[in-house]
Formats: sequence, structure tokens, C-alpha cells
Amino acid sequence: MSSQEVAFVIIAGIGSLGAIRLVTSKNVVHAALSLVVTLATVGATYLLVAAEFLAWVQVLIYVGAIVVLVLFSLMLTKAPIGRETLDNQQRGPAALVAVGVLAGLVFLFVNQFHSTPTIHLRPTTTAAIGISIFRSFVWPFEIVSVLLLAALVGAVVIARKDDLPESGQGPERRVPLIGRKERVG
Repeated sequence: MSSQEVAFVIIAGIGSLGAIRLVTSKNVVHAALSLVVTLATVGATYLLVAAEFLAWVQVLIYVGAIVVLVLFSLMLTKAPIGRETLDNQQRGPAALVAVGVLAGLVFLFVNQFHSTPTIHLRPTTTAAIGISIFRSFVWPFEIVSVLLLAALVGAVVIARKDDLPESGQGPERRVPLIGRKERVG
């Protein structure tokens, strides 16, 4: 067994433990931190196969941006955190959907190896990937960035929404006290 294979087994074990902890955690914040471990091990696997650009993209975008976005949305929306708030009775339909998705993926995976390859991959460079993203795929790239911005703005709006007063007549109007003197007495 080579040193690269030993490193792969260690990284795969850490990633598997992180993934198991991700789906079994009772706390959403702990699950998000387990997601960091899982995604970081994917980046380490890319480093093992000498795909440095993909490894750093994985770390910067998924570990750095997506997980931070998830944690910010949890904090800003003041969502209840814990297993009790997330427990529902939809496990049966969710299991059926999961089994269907798994069956489709297994079918696609098995079918891929029985057919002859029609695409001949050529070595790509970082410059070729950049040109592809910013020339051929500029619209999907921009749409995803606008979607992420809308999600973040939506989280802020939900978090900042004023609670209705008990009278039910609408939100209270709050006037800032900047430049005014507050009366005491």
C-alpha cells in the first residue's frame, strides 16, 4: 500500500465520520460544523489526486462561503435550533424519495461503465477553466450569485421583521431618538 493510498484511507475515514455526524447531529450548528469537516476532506481528496485548483475552489467556495452562509442564515433568522423543532412525521415519504434518488443514481452509475466513452477529455488548465466560466457560462454564474444574494437579503428581512403587537392593529411605529432629548419623569 502506497503512502497516497494510506492518506486516502485516513481522509476517507475522517470524511465518513464527519458525514455520519452531519446527519445524526441533534443540533443544527453542530451539523453545519460537521459539514465543514466533510467538505474539507473532499478538498483534501482533490489534493491527493493532484487537482490543486479544484481543492482550493472546494475550500474557498464550499467551506468558506456556503457554510458561512448557512451559519449566518441560522443566526439571522433566529431559527429554533435542535432536534425537537425539526422532528416531523414526514419520514415515510422522505425515505421513498431517498430510495428513488439512490436507485436513479445507481442506474446512471452502472450504465456509465457499460457504454463506450464518447467524450475525450483533454488536460485543462486554470486559465481554460476561467475562460469557460466567464465566457461560456457567464449567465449561470451570475444567476447563482444573484440567487445567493437574494437568499442572504431574505434571511436579513425575515430576521428584522417586527413582531405584531398584542392588539393586532399592525406593527408599532418606532421613532429613533437621535437628536432628541428623552424626557425623564
